[in-house]
Amino acid sequence: MALSREEREKFLAEPHIAALAVAARDEGRAPLTVPIWYQYAPGSGTGDLWVMTARDSRKNRLITHAGRFSLMVDRVEPTVRYVSVEGPVVATAPATHEQLVEITARYLSEEKVAGYIDFAMKELGDQVVVHMRPEHWLSADLGAV
Repeated sequence: MALSREEREKFLAEPHIAALAVAARDEGRAPLTVPIWYQYAPGSGTGDLWVMTARDSRKNRLITHAGRFSLMVDRVEPTVRYVSVEGPVVATAPATHEQLVEITARYLSEEKVAGYIDFAMKELGDQVVVHMRPEHWLSADLGAV
């Protein structure tokens, strides 16, 4: 059964690890699909979501070239449920320290945030934040299967 708009936005706002997919036709390959942290808040004005990635990564290069990407999040308990969104990139900017803290705190326990921030600052290089405006939604709750 398809989810209502409120249900799908609420589900997307939960801290699931998403599968990001972006076209890789320019490389003659299948789409790049990778796990990624993301941030989304329903009712946040534009309804945009954002991801953070290394400025020089293949992922960022493909997103820049394609101008759009999709995210899919799912769970299997207490029911099988998923939400998939696809849309255009509406902004890309250098990541801020505040955004790094925000996204890290969304996914890691409080006692692990500082350690991850230190690691990210030393090891991951320059990061960018890519904002996407969901245009197409697919969602369902298949119940307990």
